[in-house]
Amino acid sequence: MDFRSIPRDPHAFQQPVTAEDIQAIGRRAFGDAARVVSAVELGGGMYNTTYRITVDSMETPVILRIAPAPGQQFSSERELMRNEAATVPYFSPIAGLVPRVLFADWSQEITGRDWIVQSHLTGVPAPERLGAYPRDTWPGFFAQLGEITARVHAVRGPHFGPVAGPGHPTWSAAVIASLHAIADDLGHLGLDAADVRKVADLAAEHHRALDEITEPRLLTGDLWTVNTMLDSKAPEPVITGVLDLDRTLFGDPAADWTIRMASAKQDERTAFWDTYGTRDTSAAATWRSLVYEARHLGAIRLERHRLHKNDGVRDTYTSMAAVLTQLT
Repeated sequence: MDFRSIPRDPHAFQQPVTAEDIQAIGRRAFGDAARVVSAVELGGGMYNTTYRITVDSMETPVILRIAPAPGQQFSSERELMRNEAATVPYFSPIAGLVPRVLFADWSQEITGRDWIVQSHLTGVPAPERLGAYPRDTWPGFFAQLGEITARVHAVRGPHFGPVAGPGHPTWSAAVIASLHAIADDLGHLGLDAADVRKVADLAAEHHRALDEITEPRLLTGDLWTVNTMLDSKAPEPVITGVLDLDRTLFGDPAADWTIRMASAKQDERTAFWDTYGTRDTSAAATWRSLVYEARHLGAIRLERHRLHKNDGVRDTYTSMAAVLTQLT
């Protein structure tokens, strides 16, 4: 087997598996006679370990994604791969863009980790291709992203919170639980979480503003340019796929990471709103957006710590202080 792993520090968060593990996964997913002839680890992601594998009995390669070991996962990021798998039926409005699940194994018998095999999306990762297009074509890309996001946000869910659960009866309960989980993770790492807990307290005190959201809608959790694939030959950017949407939840669409990123700058991304629609600018919606920003900053703090970006961790405290000033 042609087996290629990305060289990593032994203490790095993302860790490879062995060639023997890959062969065992191939047999479990595709039958005892299956033989993996190639397994190439792919870069780009920062959470799961991902391989493009070729099986002798299959005409096209497939994607194998392996979750971090359970002991490495934050409680606020628990079993994200299982959450993504549970979301598949809700992605039906964009079924032509997301990879198909071919096999999933939560037994942890082979690697001690969850893993999933998915179809291989055609195209080129947007971070590698978008910059090659003239900037005057970029609004078309963001308009497509807005249309895709609108289709996802139109999907109704049965509860508030992560798609796979735990579910909550109200949006405020889901938001407060998420903030407490992030604060607990920060505390376990020895990081100050007082600002996140303060936001959770304010969310509880003003829960009626959050509970104006009465209908759970599907949120992508992580969709932006890095999660999209582009047609490799089109004369202008054409999105052919979206992937790695494992942070999905049901709640207020305004809380989605995609909305945060679409609002971050006044540049080509403003075309997002042409297809997505207008935003709620009421006083209550503005207050909720600050709570959502605090939740994003807490999650960013965790990720930057995981990536050993100490300056980035410090920056989140400054940003959170500014949010708290506006909330109070």
